[in-house]
Amino acid sequence: MAVTIKSEREIALMREAGKILGTIHNDLAKEIKAGMSSYEIDKKCEEMIRSYGCIPSFLDYQGYPGSVCISINDEVVHGLPEKNKIVKDGDIVSLDIGVIHEGYQSDAARTIAIGEVSEEALKLMEVTKQSFFEGIKYAKAGNHLFDISGAIGDYAESFGYGVVRELVGHGVGRELHEDPQIPNYRQNRRGMKLQKGMTLAIEPMINIGRPDVRWLDDDWTVVTDDGTLSAHYENTILITDGEPEILSLVLD
Repeated sequence: MAVTIKSEREIALMREAGKILGTIHNDLAKEIKAGMSSYEIDKKCEEMIRSYGCIPSFLDYQGYPGSVCISINDEVVHGLPEKNKIVKDGDIVSLDIGVIHEGYQSDAARTIAIGEVSEEALKLMEVTKQSFFEGIKYAKAGNHLFDISGAIGDYAESFGYGVVRELVGHGVGRELHEDPQIPNYRQNRRGMKLQKGMTLAIEPMINIGRPDVRWLDDDWTVVTDDGTLSAHYENTILITDGEPEILSLVLD
């Protein structure tokens, strides 16, 4: 699949999809409390998505059974909605959500704290989020794709954290996963030149410990190999002639 340059009409639709998704993230984070199951969280998220007339991107995507990937503590991504998986005080929870609005996708993730969490967990969440913003400083037309990757990885690794290698960011548009793939660590090459009209999902996945991960027997849930905490932060962005536009971030 070739990298697609979006038209003004497509950008307008993706901008609206992103605004809806950003709002859903803000609202869902306020609803999640200790004692809720990941199944309850998923149902609440699906209800929110459909209330905007949108379709959940992830539901039945390659067989995924939910509308939001709910990953707790050492779970990196793709945690499943389950009635017996209960969120507890002190947990950190990564919520990865996608919406389809009039045929166009937006994809974003946040890691939130449940109640009082440890200082090390708060720092991991802060560094993961900031690594996204360090990366998109290079997300400008004329720069190279892997300049983003290098900036994300260099920042996170400067804190001694492990940057997940097996999972990457991606292009996004009519399809949830489009070209190009976007690693979160420095590459030997600089990658393709960025062009105005590209829409990308930039998503650092950062572990307190080593970068190594493994898949559980459910074939979905990815966890840190050493059992340490992991955080995830993602937005859909638009490449412009100047600063990138973050489509899926709505200030609360």
